Amino acid sequence: MMASSYNAKDEDAVGSGGPGAVKSKKPDNTAFKQQRLPAWQPILTAGTVLPAFFMIGLIFIPIGIGLLVTSNNIKEFEIDYTGVDMFSPCFNCSQNYSWNSTSACTCSVPFTLDQPFESNVFMYYGLSNFYQNHRRYVKSRDDSQLNGDKSSLLNPSKECEPYRTSDKKSIAPCGAIANSLFNDTLELFYIHPNGSRITIHLVKTGIAWWTDKHVKFRNPGGNNNLSIVFQETSKPVNWHKAVYELDPSDPENNGFINEDFIVWMRTAALPTFRKLYRIIQKKKDNMTPTLPPGNYSLEVTYNYPVRSFDGRKRMILSTISWMGGKNPFLGIAYITVGSVCFFLGVVLLIIHHKYGNRNNNADIPN
Repeated sequence: MMASSYNAKDEDAVGSGGPGAVKSKKPDNTAFKQQRLPAWQPILTAGTVLPAFFMIGLIFIPIGIGLLVTSNNIKEFEIDYTGVDMFSPCFNCSQNYSWNSTSACTCSVPFTLDQPFESNVFMYYGLSNFYQNHRRYVKSRDDSQLNGDKSSLLNPSKECEPYRTSDKKSIAPCGAIANSLFNDTLELFYIHPNGSRITIHLVKTGIAWWTDKHVKFRNPGGNNNLSIVFQETSKPVNWHKAVYELDPSDPENNGFINEDFIVWMRTAALPTFRKLYRIIQKKKDNMTPTLPPGNYSLEVTYNYPVRSFDGRKRMILSTISWMGGKNPFLGIAYITVGSVCFFLGVVLLIIHHKYGNRNNNADIPN
């Protein structure tokens, strides 16, 4: 039997023949397709691995300690005002109030701060068991409408269904996210030792992201009177007032550019979350704490029912640092990784010291 030799050039010649010729499947003769690209593979030795472990440990542990100390220095106070317990001041409101209620329900929750809060204090509202990360909920909005597009104002996206139209008018803002806007009103009072109540000034602007406020959210143009701009639209089903009545005293914080509304529209990733509600600015006199220790009262206008989904509501007071709010996880993670690397470095050093010389002697020929 005669042996035949294979030649790639012959195959290429056949492949480049007439229309009926079979095209060659051979990859192009390039460094990438022929896997001839230059590569670097480190050779791991005790002289490179051990210093790397010790360096990571010595760097990560101090960083973790610094982050943990910074987080622990942040002061935070949290109070639940859901009203589940029958002895809670907001129990009657939680039992009787619903989305269809026409009259407001108010309750007063007393609490005590044991330590002073210096610098700016940030006031948050928190919700639990509220899944803002549900796929249909996240998609239920019209970004063109929120950006001030007039055509979308009167003809919203179908993603907003079933909160797209009401009373044969388009809803502005449309969608499930806007329809479920958090609308509790929170006020804070300091109870002076002499018994008088001092109102704590809460700043309602500066709580939204700059890009959201000035880029993503805009009111429809053409008229400075928002009641005329939105006259052919309907308010969301669960809202008690139209979008142009969110803050009529401040044109820069009304309509689609209302910061409470903007903060709510940035959906949370987890079912338990907090959102910035107000800012308590520090006193001009740096010697006086922003919130001195003592007795306080949280006045709640209970507009947001949570019993239907077994949710909880809370108010949080917190200071911040250069790394943000209170979160010990990052510091603990750095300390854990640094400690593990340092421990592995010690173990590998002992193993190398005990068995390294033996292996070197075994490699020497007699």
